[in-house]
Amino acid sequence: MDEQCIFCRIINKKVPSDIVYEDDHVVVFKDINPQTPIHLLIVPKAHIPSLNDVSAEHTVALGHVPIVAKKLAAEMGLGERGWRLVINCGEEACQSVFHLHVHLLGGRMMSGQMA
Repeated sequence: MDEQCIFCRIINKKVPSDIVYEDDHVVVFKDINPQTPIHLLIVPKAHIPSLNDVSAEHTVALGHVPIVAKKLAAEMGLGERGWRLVINCGEEACQSVFHLHVHLLGGRMMSGQMA
């Protein structure tokens, strides 16, 4: 855990957040600045600064992310409508918190443009 990391502090319940799901590998909470009607952050409990820092030891936790995303998307009625997962890696990709996290976005028609 990194005491300076806001996501580590949320994971450890030192900062309040609207947590919608938690298990041994991830915590999922609502984004405080949502870009779509449904905008969740799926955050591995292990402090991994970015995709550039991923190693084989993270395989189980990161492989678990799409399973959790699919479950939550279905529970929120997005399953058949469509939803998107996004991971920003680094400053030029607009990663604002350096604890790897996956954005689950849905609830409206999205642009076909990715950049």
